[in-house]
Amino acid sequence: MNFCLNFPLFLIVLGLMSAVISSLLPAKAARALSTALSLASFTANLVVLFYVRGEGANFTYMMGHYPHPWGNELKIGLIEALFSCLLSLVMFLNLLGGRQLVSLRVRPEKENYYYVMADLVQTALTVLIYTNDIFTGYVFIEICTLSSCGLLMIRQTGKAILASVRYMIFSLIGSGLFLLGVIFLYNITGHLLMPNLKESVAALWAGGSYHMPLLAAICLICIGLAVKSGLFPFHLWMADTYGAAVPASSGILSGLVSKAYILFLLKLIFDVFGTEVFYACGIHQLLFAMGAAGIIIGSVGAIRENNIFRMIAYSSAAQIAYIYMGIGLSASGGLLAAFFQVLAHAVTKPLLFLAAGQLSLSSGKAKHFHDLQGAAYRNPLAGATFTIGALSMIGVPFTVGFISKFLFGSAAFDAVFSKQLVTLLVLAASTVLNTLYYARTVIRLYNRPQTVPQTEEGAGKQTAFLVGGTLFAAAILFLGTVSAPLIELLDAGIRLF
Repeated sequence: MNFCLNFPLFLIVLGLMSAVISSLLPAKAARALSTALSLASFTANLVVLFYVRGEGANFTYMMGHYPHPWGNELKIGLIEALFSCLLSLVMFLNLLGGRQLVSLRVRPEKENYYYVMADLVQTALTVLIYTNDIFTGYVFIEICTLSSCGLLMIRQTGKAILASVRYMIFSLIGSGLFLLGVIFLYNITGHLLMPNLKESVAALWAGGSYHMPLLAAICLICIGLAVKSGLFPFHLWMADTYGAAVPASSGILSGLVSKAYILFLLKLIFDVFGTEVFYACGIHQLLFAMGAAGIIIGSVGAIRENNIFRMIAYSSAAQIAYIYMGIGLSASGGLLAAFFQVLAHAVTKPLLFLAAGQLSLSSGKAKHFHDLQGAAYRNPLAGATFTIGALSMIGVPFTVGFISKFLFGSAAFDAVFSKQLVTLLVLAASTVLNTLYYARTVIRLYNRPQTVPQTEEGAGKQTAFLVGGTLFAAAILFLGTVSAPLIELLDAGIRLF
């Protein structure tokens, strides 16, 4: 076995150790350690990605060399390595670009604990992507949930604590439904490792005697993860949560945590249910309907908002709904579009939150559009990067958002006529709605105000955001112009699943 196949396990252990050590360090050292962890994770996963791509095969890493049912496994494949690499890079850029606002919004004696939570989230993301055991996935879903709540409430304001409680309630509902689905599956099959589960599920479905229990288990798991990721109508916690959190926390939750739950669901579709059983049981029809509705409802909610952070939150709900619409669309082009949308949203949404945080900082902590008028002149870098993120959300050519919408439109022609029609209408309507609220926001940012708001202390120190924000914007434009190799890589990974 090539030595680099040990890297995912090393990263899991390193992340847990980093969380413990960060709790004992001062704020600056903890921040440096967390940033180094995300950069090391990106580098290690990049090495794994190149190795797996070169070999053209998936690998199973048996932890401790104990076979099932006593041991545990990691699955190291092209999709796993690619998205673990991506999420590590997004975490690195998010921590780098948001460090100034974390220092300003979090009490100094609590700042090191912020990075403890970030380390735990990073570790949970790695496990959820690589694990080959469904119950291990559940354990780290809970670790990710608790860490995310810590990132929310560490600001210690009334709104932040209330938002974290709402987030916890929705998350626990989703976790409970997911756990019930896992219990059903284990009771039916007697397995927790994904390869064994897939064999048993396929045999039982083909036998025809366990259709209803299997359907119940699949529905519980899918709805549980949909609740946790914020699919309509379970998106109501998003506006309060992202609006009250530190912008870096909003970027982590929107760009990383919600994507980890969706990636885990996609992993289960391929490695546990099997695409044949998943699309035969009919749950994809419900996900398609909820996704299509969520795109419109989320966009309408964004239009009605006058708070920039809550507007981005509703936009996030709409963009997540795209992924579920793709899952429900088809097993070929729809899943490819869903995977690409995960990537597109992961690099765009953190940038919007970080840029909005900088614009607010330059406008006396303003959050409402009236008070943010002309903010792009007070902070040109934040205004420019926000505009690039907004253009990607609209789907303007040469941005990653355009490629994502193009893939959804192409996938629609592989589906039945009714889904084809709904998908194309939703794409057209959402593009118009996205243009309305993002164009309104950008115009406000570049409309000179009659009075200049007081700039908050520390607004001029944005070296870290200069690097993080610029790299995010560059990624949006690069992936929007040189997307063919990435699409080919995703397509190859889906075929290897």
